[in-house]
Amino acid sequence: MSDAAQPSAAEVRAAAEAVKAALDRHLDAVERRSGPDDPAVYAAFDELAAAAEAYDELLYDAHDEVTPFEIPGNEALPAYAGPEEPSALSVLIRRDYTVAHPQRLLHQAQRIADLDPDAVDEATSNGSGEAAGVVGTSVHAALGVLFGEFEPDEIATRHKEFGLEEGDSTLWVAAADDPAEPGEWLSAPFDQADPQRVVCRFDVSSVFDEELGDEDDFLEPLDRER
Repeated sequence: MSDAAQPSAAEVRAAAEAVKAALDRHLDAVERRSGPDDPAVYAAFDELAAAAEAYDELLYDAHDEVTPFEIPGNEALPAYAGPEEPSALSVLIRRDYTVAHPQRLLHQAQRIADLDPDAVDEATSNGSGEAAGVVGTSVHAALGVLFGEFEPDEIATRHKEFGLEEGDSTLWVAAADDPAEPGEWLSAPFDQADPQRVVCRFDVSSVFDEELGDEDDFLEPLDRER
């Protein structure tokens, strides 16, 4: 612990008092909430998260101690600034995988190609319409076959069967003013993702299990992340 620019005992105490006040405001907002998406509850939670983080930092700097509070993804989303009554929605999904067992992936892709040669893209075809040997040797080609044959939800359910290991995943439900025209965003599907229009989001990550431990000892993530 460095002696440089250490906070004073009064600063640490003031930060602790700020957390207590923020807890009271959060509870009051929850008790008075007007509905499941009450902006007052969001604001009170954000204030509590910020106060807890500030106290944690000062406590560590002054005393080399930490609190049991963690706010996973707290910095990920700003306050909601979309329409109150959305007329259209965009659902944005990201799922990460690791190719944990390449041979299993290659075997499954080759099996698919053998059963359905039409599932093989031109890049993995030998030009005769039959599955080319590259399907059985190229992970790049095997992934193309796999994701061309199965829906993403089925791959998520059967990922171990395909030699994949799950990483983090997230789903954003974002509000839009009007439905998009057919083909309007296909050339750049994620360029218009606006965090301020996210109505709710759902995150899955092993970091939550590793960091949270007993969930009763930690602040919950943002309401929009549940």
